[in-house]
Formats: sequence, structure tokens, C-alpha cells
Amino acid sequence: MKYGTGWFVWVAAVAMAFMLPGSVWHPASAPVFPWQSLLPMGLVLAALGLATPALSLWLGPTGARLGPLALLEAPPDFLWGGLLLAAWPSHGEAPGLAAFGVAFLAAALPTEVRWLCSALPTELPFPAAYGSAAIMGARRIAILHLLPRWFAARLPLWLTAALILERIFGIQGLGSDWMQRIGSRDRAGIAIWMLGFALLWRMTRRWERR
Repeated sequence: MKYGTGWFVWVAAVAMAFMLPGSVWHPASAPVFPWQSLLPMGLVLAALGLATPALSLWLGPTGARLGPLALLEAPPDFLWGGLLLAAWPSHGEAPGLAAFGVAFLAAALPTEVRWLCSALPTELPFPAAYGSAAIMGARRIAILHLLPRWFAARLPLWLTAALILERIFGIQGLGSDWMQRIGSRDRAGIAIWMLGFALLWRMTRRWERR
């Protein structure tokens, strides 16, 4: 019963998805899941998941107050996508998932680094008093314990950002799939998405005491 309340909320959400009345005023069929985008988007998330903690480990808590990171964080997702689309060679192939990945990382990485740096504990007076080795060790432990919560908290926001860039580059990805299933009131599809979020939530609970 340790996680009983949380599971009750998630099961209730999945049940509500199955009880949707259907698209009475806007009949539409459920979209085909974009299997072809799983690997490229997985690689983009893996790059974000590796680069963010590496930069946070290097910058430490002061990274949350860095002016250059704040400036890079300011442009919204659609501006990064529009700039890349405008700079794309007209004689080359149409920008696809590769361009999406570049724009997504440009938009997300500064925000995520500042987000993770702001969650790091202060280093003054300790462990700074024990030298750089103690500082890096403390940062490493803190980041390892923050990573599951960070990923679970930010993944829904990444899907929303992905939706904007997918529309700009004209590709079908996970964000588009999620929103199309909501628009067509695909009970089974929404329930599977909710179940995926629930499993992600459950995976982070074992880090709660730490």
C-alpha cells in the first residue's frame, strides 16, 4: 500500500480515458503510431539525457545563474525551428528528423541544464572546503539521484515542445501522435499513453527516500 494513493490516481485517469464519450462532433480515426520516429527520437532524448548531466556536473549550482545560458534559453522552440528551416540549403533534401533533433537540442539543452543546476545543493562552505575532488564527488552523487525525477518531470514538456517542431518540419512524431489521439478521442491510445506515464512515475518512486 506504499504507493496505493498514486496508483489509484493513475488507474482512475486510465479509466476516465476509456470512458470518453467519443468524437460526436468531429469523427476521426486513430492515427497510425509513428514507429519510424522511435529510434531517431530515442537518440535525441539520449543525447539530451547525456549532455545535460555532463554540463551540469561541469557547471555546478552556479550554472543556474549563468547569463549566456539564460540568453540561449530565451528563444522559444518555434524560433529555433524557424531559423534552422530558413538556413536549410534549398538544393538539399527536405529537413526531417535530423533537423528536428538539432532544433530540439538547441531549444531544450540550455533550459534543462539550468533546471538541473538549480536543483543541485549549495557547495559553500561544504564540500568546497575539502577541495575540487569533494565538490565533483558531491555533484556526481546529487545528479545521479536527481536524474530519474528530472526525466519524469520534464518528459511531458518535451512532448509538447516536440509537437511544435514536428509541425514546423512536417514530420510525424511522438508529440503529434499524443495530440492526435486526444483530438480523435482514441480511448485505447490515450490509455496506453497514460499507462506509460504511470510506469515512468513508478520507476522514480524508489529514489524517494534518497
